[in-house]
Amino acid sequence: MNLNFAVLIDGDNIPSAHVHEMMEEIAKYGNPTIKRIYGDWTNPRLGKWKSMLLENAITPIQQYGYTTGKNATDSAMIIDAMDILYSNKVNGFCLVSSDSDFTRLATRLREAGMQVIGIGEKKTPNPFIVACDKFIYIEILKKQAKESENDQSEKSNVDKITNKDIQLITNTINDVSHDDGWAFLGDVGSLIQKKQPNFDPRNFGFQKLTPLIKSIDKFEIEQRDSPKGKYKLIYVKIKEKKSPKRSNRKQN
Repeated sequence: MNLNFAVLIDGDNIPSAHVHEMMEEIAKYGNPTIKRIYGDWTNPRLGKWKSMLLENAITPIQQYGYTTGKNATDSAMIIDAMDILYSNKVNGFCLVSSDSDFTRLATRLREAGMQVIGIGEKKTPNPFIVACDKFIYIEILKKQAKESENDQSEKSNVDKITNKDIQLITNTINDVSHDDGWAFLGDVGSLIQKKQPNFDPRNFGFQKLTPLIKSIDKFEIEQRDSPKGKYKLIYVKIKEKKSPKRSNRKQN
């Protein structure tokens, strides 16, 4: 099923660079039927966005800043989101912002049965991240664009896999594994996403979950034939700890 998405962009809080990569990323999850960006377009600071709007068919929504120090863009975006929600024209929302003020909006949309994808910078506060079904860092999209231009991989800006990340994978495998310890990798990935919306193999320099799992010595991977015979199914298991070898040498 191809989901229809409303893409709402906080122009005051998101850089204009790589908007094309953002739209390509959103297209992986559904059809962006509504695309709007909010900001005060009389402000020269938003000038870089203007050339991007026509190229990506994004509708600019003018919102004047009524009071110094207050972000009127947030209110306009929230009101529009609720209007779109009640119009029943979309199945999900993509909220593009690094602002925690949209935490309650994301929660409310999910309560209404909407799928909510967040896109923002790594500085995004955790409450907004966990309020989304999935959260994607702009830094990943920037890195992918740079790699595409240079046609080479740069590992210097990727996150290192921590013990906390490995424990998250381990616990999730245990949660969905069969009695023999093997778990379908698709189920593992889905549950990890629910537990930690910003978990993305690309954060660690891997395009998919399978190569990430393979890079960790704690797990083993097995490919199995699909019952339909067309695709290979990938299963993962936690490696059993080897018992230390006992020495046969007699002690005097």
